[in-house]
Amino acid sequence: MNIDMRTVIGKQDILMLCFDALRYDVAAQQEALGGTPVLNRYGGKWEKRHAPGNFTYPSHFALFAGFFPSPAEAQAFKERQWLFYPRRVGTGKAAPPGSYEFTKATFIESLFDEGYETICIGGVRFFSKLNDIGRTLPGYFNKSYWKPAFGCTEKNSAARQVDFALDKLAACPAGKRVCLYVNFSAIHYPNCHYMENETEDSIHTHAAALRYVDGCLPPLLAAFQARGDTLVIAFSDHGTCYGEDGFFHHGLSHPVVYTVPYKQFILTNE
Repeated sequence: MNIDMRTVIGKQDILMLCFDALRYDVAAQQEALGGTPVLNRYGGKWEKRHAPGNFTYPSHFALFAGFFPSPAEAQAFKERQWLFYPRRVGTGKAAPPGSYEFTKATFIESLFDEGYETICIGGVRFFSKLNDIGRTLPGYFNKSYWKPAFGCTEKNSAARQVDFALDKLAACPAGKRVCLYVNFSAIHYPNCHYMENETEDSIHTHAAALRYVDGCLPPLLAAFQARGDTLVIAFSDHGTCYGEDGFFHHGLSHPVVYTVPYKQFILTNE
């Protein structure tokens, strides 16, 4: 779906949903099986894309600078659709039509200058603020939050993140534009607790975790619909291995790590 950011910035809220560690093949499979009815309802099918990094930290430096996962099929740099376009970093002098051009380190900081309340609700430890590395990514936002209850080991993490997001959203005046980023940690390992009697993570428990997160989304989407039109960007920052070619987890160069799902759509309040 092509989106003209001139119709978004200052006029619509922005909701970014990062399904941390979600593989494209699992997302596409669950989409086809009807396992993710909420996500299936919006934005068409998942696009197959390539992540800018093979684990959370490098991917997010790219993501927050406007370099979202790129099309899986080879495409010239300047021919991609850009939502947020960083100027003067070797990307050329002219921003592609319909993109939001910015010059700060991240588009998050530029959106704050545009009057947005920028909110981060972390999940994995890179958003924990427990050390300097954990403070870096959330530090781009005007307001950022993390609790152990939002972390990877908590079975109810996504429900808690959504409830927390609803409270923060309710505190924002109706006329104040919001950019909310949620890093869902549930799909990241460990995820075996999403299937009864499972003690080891697998591609099947990965899929079960995705189904769980999908079921947590309706209240959050409804809250944004009530506020008005919202640009929703749903994506994964990287995938993860479950024994493919003898590899497990991520932070390594493997096709299932780099191949991720992506979709963007306008959520309307009609």
